[in-house]
Amino acid sequence: MVKKAIIPAAGYGTRSLPVTKVLPKEMFPVGVKPAIHYIVEEAMEAGIEQILMIVSRKKSMIVDYFDHSLELETFLERENKQHLLETNPIPDIQIHYTRQPYAKGLGDAIRLGKTFVGNDPFAVLLPDDIITSNTTPGLKQLIDVYEEKKTSVIGLNKVEEEHLKNYGVVKGIEEKKHLIKIDDVVEKPKTNPPSNLAIIGRYIFTPTIYQYLDQLQPGVGGEYQLTDAIKTMLHDHEVFGKVISGTRYDIGKEEEYIRLLNFIYQQNK
Repeated sequence: MVKKAIIPAAGYGTRSLPVTKVLPKEMFPVGVKPAIHYIVEEAMEAGIEQILMIVSRKKSMIVDYFDHSLELETFLERENKQHLLETNPIPDIQIHYTRQPYAKGLGDAIRLGKTFVGNDPFAVLLPDDIITSNTTPGLKQLIDVYEEKKTSVIGLNKVEEEHLKNYGVVKGIEEKKHLIKIDDVVEKPKTNPPSNLAIIGRYIFTPTIYQYLDQLQPGVGGEYQLTDAIKTMLHDHEVFGKVISGTRYDIGKEEEYIRLLNFIYQQNK
């Protein structure tokens, strides 16, 4: 069973400057809740019981958000306004934190979770990506595949060809509808992408991934790339991709963030 998850939240958020100089992108408001609140809720709905958040020195706002505010709670109780917190309660789940001193890539961030993971399978949720679904939560769709295959599973999304240069793109064989046995991963292909299936911010890994993360060398941009570890792991282990059913919003892109805000507003009317 997949009960642990890692949420890497230490990046600089450069795509959303200048606001991310002072406000972490994970705390961008989506309705009355920050984006990362939805990520934690998705993890909980998928059965996750423990979360490790990878943060940086400037991300203390995230830690404060998921903590109790005794001063605020006392004030609301005195004013008989407790319902204001009860309407949208803070997720009740065990959250651990560790710092990534330097933003050296997603592979490096996940490498920091090795002790937390131990010998257990685990999920990775990137807080840039919010997935809405009327049926099964995005992460739970991957967990269902893991329970069948007992191997690593990567979330995929069909992307228009002109945008594939911004993603890791998989090559593989469709084993059944929306389930791909991955043969290769091409990071940000400039020409001739191997498919229209891009990797998005949801993963299930067996602890075997750490054998390959530990051997990583700096890749694109001088960073330790998770896709490089996945690419090497494919030589020795099966990895599947699941096209996630639902709508994915990348909050680092202004137009998608606005679409998400409109969707949440319509849902809450």
